[in-house]
Amino acid sequence: MENNHDIDKRFNDASRLSEEPAVFQGFDKVWAKVEEKLDQKEEKKRILPVWLPYGAAASLILGLGAFYFMTKNGTVENSAPLIVENSTEIHPEKKAIYTVDSTVKSNIEKEIEISKSLQNPLSLAKNEAIKEPDNKSKALAVNKNDERYASEKNAYSTDEYNIKKKGAGDVPAARGGKWKDTLQTQNIEEVLLAGFKPKKAQNYTSSAVSSVQSNYIASTTVPQALQGKVAGVQVQAYGTRRRKNDKIADKINTINNGYSDNNQIMIRGAASLKSTNEPLFVVNGEIVQRDYFNALNPKKIESVEVVKGAGASALFGSRGANGVIVVKTKRLSRKEKRRIEEIQKTISQYKQNVVSDNEGYDAFEENPFELTKSQPLSTFSIDVDNAAYSNIRRMINNGQTVDKNAVRIEEMINYFKYSYPQPKNNDPFSINTEYSSAPWNPAHKLLKIGLQGKNIAMDKVPASNLVLLIDVSGSMNEPNKLPLLKSSFKVLLEQLRPEDKVGIVVYAGSAGMVLPPTSAKEKEKIILALDNLQAGGSTAGGAGIELAYKLAQENFIKNGNNRVIIATDGDFNVGASSTSDIKTLIEEKRKSGVFLTCLGFGMGNYKDNTLETLADKGNGNYAYIDNLQEANKFLGKEFAGNIYAIAKDVKIQIEFNPKYVSSYRLIGYENRKLRNEDFTNDKIDAGELGSGHTVTALYEVIPAGIQSEFLPEENTLKYNKTSPSENLSDELATIKFRCKKPDGDTSTEIVQPVKNTDHSILSASPDFKFASSVAWFGLVLRDSKLISKKDLNSIETLAREGKNKDEEGYRSEFIRLIESYKVMTK
Repeated sequence: MENNHDIDKRFNDASRLSEEPAVFQGFDKVWAKVEEKLDQKEEKKRILPVWLPYGAAASLILGLGAFYFMTKNGTVENSAPLIVENSTEIHPEKKAIYTVDSTVKSNIEKEIEISKSLQNPLSLAKNEAIKEPDNKSKALAVNKNDERYASEKNAYSTDEYNIKKKGAGDVPAARGGKWKDTLQTQNIEEVLLAGFKPKKAQNYTSSAVSSVQSNYIASTTVPQALQGKVAGVQVQAYGTRRRKNDKIADKINTINNGYSDNNQIMIRGAASLKSTNEPLFVVNGEIVQRDYFNALNPKKIESVEVVKGAGASALFGSRGANGVIVVKTKRLSRKEKRRIEEIQKTISQYKQNVVSDNEGYDAFEENPFELTKSQPLSTFSIDVDNAAYSNIRRMINNGQTVDKNAVRIEEMINYFKYSYPQPKNNDPFSINTEYSSAPWNPAHKLLKIGLQGKNIAMDKVPASNLVLLIDVSGSMNEPNKLPLLKSSFKVLLEQLRPEDKVGIVVYAGSAGMVLPPTSAKEKEKIILALDNLQAGGSTAGGAGIELAYKLAQENFIKNGNNRVIIATDGDFNVGASSTSDIKTLIEEKRKSGVFLTCLGFGMGNYKDNTLETLADKGNGNYAYIDNLQEANKFLGKEFAGNIYAIAKDVKIQIEFNPKYVSSYRLIGYENRKLRNEDFTNDKIDAGELGSGHTVTALYEVIPAGIQSEFLPEENTLKYNKTSPSENLSDELATIKFRCKKPDGDTSTEIVQPVKNTDHSILSASPDFKFASSVAWFGLVLRDSKLISKKDLNSIETLAREGKNKDEEGYRSEFIRLIESYKVMTK
């Protein structure tokens, strides 16, 4: 008992003597290191008892205390309290503790340096592999307290450290005692990501090397792996190699077909207008540099999300102005999980997955099936607009849910060109038909009707009198509105000749003329007028239309091309602003003989219904410009077809033969249908056909004798019975066309029969397959109730079969759009 009492007494006296703090110096750093080790072990899915970290910390503290007493010589005697003096000499009682602290501090600093270097894994792999001989021991023992390396310290001698410096293939073989040219399959990823980790010796075979190279190294750049897979992300890869003396990086670049991590990454939308702007990269809730993002292993990524607009600003303020790419990996620490949860809460509040309620689209119902016996005639106006396709493309690329009322299938089909022959004689267009299977309802058939407008050489095109009507209201003050509009009109100016004239009218709170009609040879003057435009104020669209048509009429060119080109987001809020008011106004202006082209810009408050009404009722056409590429397509490559009309009021009427057709329906053209008696009425307006334009329409047919769930009920008629003529038994249908000359008031008619030739989709032309795939995709986007198959993979396969030559790349873009939509809907 005395001995025990004496020990307690000495312990208490020693405690009073030293007046040690509650924890030793550097404890916070050690504890942070313990937490980091716990996160690492959690990442490796090692299950640790709850008490183990606390027990480890407690053991460390008790061990240091025991070490303190073991350094005392003999029995500790009672002594008077010591007075602390200013001295640089360390008290002998504390030398051991300070020694431990300095060792811990040194190791922590080394760990910090290693963690920094891990942000560039390829650089670390190189630095670890290529060292000078006198640094070999340090290169192997990156952290002497790390059990992964300390046990290997003596496994390699200086003489055995023979580095051949042949590139990424030269890493040390584990426990072999020498550097070898062969690799271990299980170690390559670790070498690239975290440096050399010795394991059980095992040589690489050439096939193993190839496998690792193809499966890992070729996918080390995340942008290449994500290209076309994440909606809204656009990646441009450049073949820029790294430094010539960086042999490991050059080796990996060679394996990656010459591509480095020098990729330009943009989020489509407003930010993509400026190629220098990059999005913010966030990995597991932490902002990282682009190089770190590029070096991620795609196999370890669980999800990638694109955040723009208010959501990006709410997360990261002005730093998120160009959008944010949020990456979540498969294995997260506790801190990372908490950060990701917070980010997801914010994203869910601002997530842009639905088109803004401020955008305007007219609702409509898809065309139903008609019974041939009771309604053998179908009449409609042609439609050369293609705005719906580029607008839908914008929604999908932005990761938004597509508004089904924005989907006009005829505009999707007519966005693309088809290989139809030029018309013969003096006909304004050729007529082409094809009959084959309907891919979405295999028991049904599709009848494709295609018109090809005559190509007119530019030197034979009459002089143009163009008035640019530009919306400069406050709603146009966005990068993808007025700035893009200016760039688009500069593309138009490049197509004009000296004899062509351009005038500019603007409208905001009121309308005004900025530039009187000016010869196109004075391009600098016209461009200066465009560049000086600024947005601000309300939107008096009606007043702008009045003034633009007035200017066009005052400078009217007889037998020339007189046209108003309106560029706006469609948001009229002063004067004539409702759809009915605009319709009345534009129908009155149509009588002037001036044609109309509508160009839509922007999103958020975009009024598609206003612009569609203007184009439909104003002898015009309509396109949506979402980027400069689209402007170059519509106003550059397809300039003649969109600006020079060769026929107006083009109508189509088809009569089906009930002997072969039980029922039919027109795919799309819902807002272009006409009454049957309107076909011969020249007062009824219809669509215009431009030089070199193609127009395609599809009819879905239920053949006679086919039982279909979509076949309408047949009404028994007592007084009106229709029976096929025996003399026309080989005709499926008869098609009639009526049109006027651009400056004419009387229409002429063309008639062409369609033979009943039955072909399967396998033998159909590429154009038939591609047009069918576009229509099929539109039916899926509209959630059509009249199709039995909605598989996106089948749509993509059919589109690939119809891709054909695709010199402009538009069909390939459509295939990528399907792929993006597949990712969105998973």
